[in-house]
Amino acid sequence: MFSIPEQFSNATKANLESQFALFSSLTNKAFEGVEKVVDLNLTAAKASLEESSAAAKQLLAAKDPQEFFTLSAAQAQPTAEKAIAYGRHLASIASGTTAEFSKAAEVQIAETNRKVISLVDEVSKNAPAGTENAVALFKSALNNANAGYEQFTKSAKAAAETLEANVNAAVNQFASAATVKK
Repeated sequence: MFSIPEQFSNATKANLESQFALFSSLTNKAFEGVEKVVDLNLTAAKASLEESSAAAKQLLAAKDPQEFFTLSAAQAQPTAEKAIAYGRHLASIASGTTAEFSKAAEVQIAETNRKVISLVDEVSKNAPAGTENAVALFKSALNNANAGYEQFTKSAKAAAETLEANVNAAVNQFASAATVKK
């Protein structure tokens, strides 16, 4: 049988290790997201330079102003479509990274809650007589905090889904407007 201070010390150590694991996991997810955005930007920049060079050559080869303006107008549509695709890809990366953050945090928080409840159960077994009401109150407070966290998580997920839907709607509107002006 462990003493209560030793139980709390072990629980504190386990909690710190859990927090460090969460921080490491979230940091890795953040770097992965940044890496994807950098890769997207490099790819987009490279393609843009190549396409700009080809477009400039076409425009310089125009024989008259009418041909120049026709070529300019013809290049506007593909450029708008590429901007829309870039926006969608960027939104997809952001959405995926957010989902990974949420999943990692949820797993870690659930594990921490499990450990805290286990510690409370273990300590309450060794609690002095007459403290049953205090232990029950503490467990009730933990359950209420967990319920509040779950509600917050649901609200945050709904907000993220709404934001993603709004970004997709804006991109679709831009795509429609670009197609209509064609």
